[in-house]
Amino acid sequence: MCHRSGRGNQADPHRRPDPGERYDRGGDAARPPRRGRGHRTGSVVNGGEGPPILWIEEIDTRRTAVAGPKIAKLGELGELDLDIPRGFVVTTRAFTDVVGTSELAAAIDARLTGVTPSDHNQVGEAARAVRAMIESQPLPAPLRTEVGRAYDELCRRCGPEVPTAVRSSATGEDSSDASFAGQFDTYLGVTGSEAVVDAVKACWASLFTDRALAYRLERGLDHRDCPMAVGVLELIDARASGVAFSVHPVTGRPDRIVIEGSWGWGEAIVGGLVTPDRVEVGKTDDRVLDYVVSHKTVMSDFDRRAGTVTDVEVPIEMRDTRVIDDHELTLITSAVRLIEDHFGHAVDVEWVLSHEGGRSRVTIVQARPETVHGPGGGSKGVKWDPAGYAMKYAFGTEDPS
Repeated sequence: MCHRSGRGNQADPHRRPDPGERYDRGGDAARPPRRGRGHRTGSVVNGGEGPPILWIEEIDTRRTAVAGPKIAKLGELGELDLDIPRGFVVTTRAFTDVVGTSELAAAIDARLTGVTPSDHNQVGEAARAVRAMIESQPLPAPLRTEVGRAYDELCRRCGPEVPTAVRSSATGEDSSDASFAGQFDTYLGVTGSEAVVDAVKACWASLFTDRALAYRLERGLDHRDCPMAVGVLELIDARASGVAFSVHPVTGRPDRIVIEGSWGWGEAIVGGLVTPDRVEVGKTDDRVLDYVVSHKTVMSDFDRRAGTVTDVEVPIEMRDTRVIDDHELTLITSAVRLIEDHFGHAVDVEWVLSHEGGRSRVTIVQARPETVHGPGGGSKGVKWDPAGYAMKYAFGTEDPS
């Protein structure tokens, strides 16, 4: 069972749509070493070829066509000595086999025929109909078996009935010139192979949100032009989480790293329930230039017994304390600099802070081109909007309206 952005774990059609030393290695012995790139299998040419399942350690940006940019970049970050979640990807081949070339594809084409992108009601009705088609479509038995086996192997690596984050990774999603940022879905707390299958289909269906469908229709794009991969990643036990920008997202200043963070997962930020701490750090010397501690009364936490990510009250003693200490800031800024240097452009980075063996661990769960402030720096009068930035850029969520 699963739920969009962790508000429970059932794929609910009424869900709220959607967040040197790189980390301390305490407790890392429990994590298996990443395999070399010699283990890659299958084609990297297009989404219709190659295996339907790949493991994160088999992926880098050369596999964007089959893993999508979000998961391909994440896999590449693992080669930079950065901690990333363990997991696998249901490749674009699976999407193409089920959504792009089957009888379902013909039904989708028929439903979209004559839809006018400027007619919001028409787009909305068509989008809802297509999403329902995809979510109700059974997976072919061989693919369902492979997904189930991959989840069982992830449990063997991470622990029994491991909760997962099931994340869309559509080709073209993170391009800096025509960003799809925030158009597609992520589900948190998905546990069990059947729930993973349902969440994969729900991610595929999110290719047909009102906004995404209108976007493609306006530009003459076919959904086959942007097939969707889906990452199934271990859900890190988040003591805190947030986003970091390698340039100031409002002013565009390149000498600053701006970090936002709050207790638990970022869904409370997205929902506007809490204002996160905000930090500005000098990029060259890690000097803390400004740390604004917010009053935090709500946090998003994973309830293992219920199998959901839910909002809970922050303990009184934590409400007005710093979320990130100086050492943890250094871990985050080191990771952000490394990622920016590796990709050669400004980035925003989604991070999760956990404690293992009494030590802090920073896990990178997403990185993409930073596009908030726009070409040439910020715009006059732009104000900082934590929920807005988190919703669009950090936690992969969108306003359904």
